[in-house]
Amino acid sequence: ETTEMTNREEAEIQVSELDLLSSMFPYEEEFVVTDQLAVAELKHYVENESAEMPSSKVQFMLNVKPGISNASMVEFSMACGLPFKYPTVLPEITVRSSLLSRSQQIRLNSDLKTYLMQNCSGEPCMLSAREWVKDHAAAYIDKEVSSSSVTTSNAMQSEDLTFTRLWIYSHHIYNKQKRKNIIDWAKELSLSGFCMPGKPGVVCVEGLQSSCEEFWSRVRRLTWKRIVIRHREDVSLDGGGHAEIQKQRKFSTLEEKCFDAHGARGNHMDLGQLYRFLEEKGYADIFQMYFGVEGH
Repeated sequence: ETTEMTNREEAEIQVSELDLLSSMFPYEEEFVVTDQLAVAELKHYVENESAEMPSSKVQFMLNVKPGISNASMVEFSMACGLPFKYPTVLPEITVRSSLLSRSQQIRLNSDLKTYLMQNCSGEPCMLSAREWVKDHAAAYIDKEVSSSSVTTSNAMQSEDLTFTRLWIYSHHIYNKQKRKNIIDWAKELSLSGFCMPGKPGVVCVEGLQSSCEEFWSRVRRLTWKRIVIRHREDVSLDGGGHAEIQKQRKFSTLEEKCFDAHGARGNHMDLGQLYRFLEEKGYADIFQMYFGVEGH
């Protein structure tokens, strides 16, 4: 009896649900959109008859502290993605916590999915999903091991690790302290890539997903006129260790690249040089993502 929803109706529901979440959870500790560009595209699509379907789906994090007395410190994070056809199809949610073993995490996520399948098809369900996690997640932590698991767990070995590359765009990067932070933090987190200061500012970091996310959360807390993740690549490393990670790297270290446009005021970068640099690395298409034009 359900009438097929149109893409635009689905997009409208997504926009209003995101608005609801941001008004209910105004603090970044609770709710943060990881890709502002996707949200902007989604809103543009809803408001303009002629707009094309967005190119990437909206992704965000919801963090939940279960309401149980002794777990005040335990935080569960929900990494959420909304497929274009959501809410006709279910959202993609992965719940994680440092206190869950791999098998506990798998069981928790599979039970959440079952709950959503039984209760939420066709309706916006992020709040019910969050409620379910708040009420049930703590029960998945094995009471005996929870106290010691943090210190003894060799999660790194058992996790199926993900290699991530973030392409970050900033209106400009001039500040010496920021430039130093970017290089120091990348080194500390074992990330490689490059940073092009000036206007615009371009930063690419690659390495373990958790390290990239930590880098992004630090960088975005600095004051910026505008900074966004323009593109993100995730590659699953099948339990891979150091060698597997090194094999995925396109850059050996994190270095600052100054493509000075000679004669300019010294701060506008020569985008032709940036294009050739990216092209050498096999990333000409990234240039287009940043600047929306064919490079030369």
